[in-house]
Amino acid sequence: MSYETLKLEYDGALATITLIRAEKRNAISARMITDLLLALDHVEASAATAVILTGSGKAFCAGMDLDGLQAIARQSPDQNLEDSRRMAKMFYRIYSFPKPLITAVNGAAIAGGCGIATLADFTLSVPSARFGYSEVRIGFIPALVSVFLRRQIGEKRARNLLLSGRIVEAAEALQLGLVTEILPHDKLMARAREIAAALNAASPTSIARTKRLLLSYDRQAVEAELELAVVENAGIRATPDFLEGVASFLEKRDPKWTSR
Repeated sequence: MSYETLKLEYDGALATITLIRAEKRNAISARMITDLLLALDHVEASAATAVILTGSGKAFCAGMDLDGLQAIARQSPDQNLEDSRRMAKMFYRIYSFPKPLITAVNGAAIAGGCGIATLADFTLSVPSARFGYSEVRIGFIPALVSVFLRRQIGEKRARNLLLSGRIVEAAEALQLGLVTEILPHDKLMARAREIAAALNAASPTSIARTKRLLLSYDRQAVEAELELAVVENAGIRATPDFLEGVASFLEKRDPKWTSR
């Protein structure tokens, strides 16, 4: 299968997905969402027992692609709702993937990129990586990721990150519970493969059933909350603050909010 935005490789029981939009800091595009969903489908149907997801270049994933932001500002309400559901599907697929998923975060993981990085079972990071949900700074809303972040790190810490839009260093991300381990850059992938090998030594049936059980505890609530988040994610795009936030971001200037 051919992918435009990522590379999928197999080495025995291990699958590795590498985001390959290095020139765009592996920013999320509509094509990347499609490619990632297709790649995960392929891995699920394969003999692989674990998957590593990483990025090429200096960033893991810098959030939404600039071209995508410009397109969003011109979309109809129905298009925004469809786009929001597609993004939600990607996040939920990562969160609920039936095989162990390890992210090897080689650089910045911002906004939606932070969601991709931290929804895995294991999130490994280099010391220089940075994490955060910066959506409120450009008039957007971290709606979709909020469904998962509250469960990962608790309500109070989630409010701290989502309302401030602040970016944290890897050490604080580890303390918050966003990151599992911090490794030197030259040991990142080796450690990811080591974890995958340890998982491979366990019963694949037991691991799959454990993941399914963990997911089932909260499945209905997560799915209901995601639908609420989808509506909010689409709705914010019609506001003056969103249009001004995107414009100021693209023009590299401070935003001039009108809804105070």
